[in-house]
Amino acid sequence: MDIRLRFGVKVAEMRKIKGLSQEALAIKSNVDRSYISRIELGQTSISLVVMERIAIAMDAKIADFFN
Repeated sequence: MDIRLRFGVKVAEMRKIKGLSQEALAIKSNVDRSYISRIELGQTSISLVVMERIAIAMDAKIADFFN
């Protein structure tokens, strides 16, 4: 599985566990909702800055997305 898709699947999984919608995660991470959707579908590459924003918004570490 492509690393973008693995990361995206993990973001979606963790987001659902935290009880967040894509919109809520977008607001908390200051990332556009449509971008969150593309990340979760593995359709885009993201920067470390965006990874960090998403991790902070979900009280996680970047490494958690790769476990």
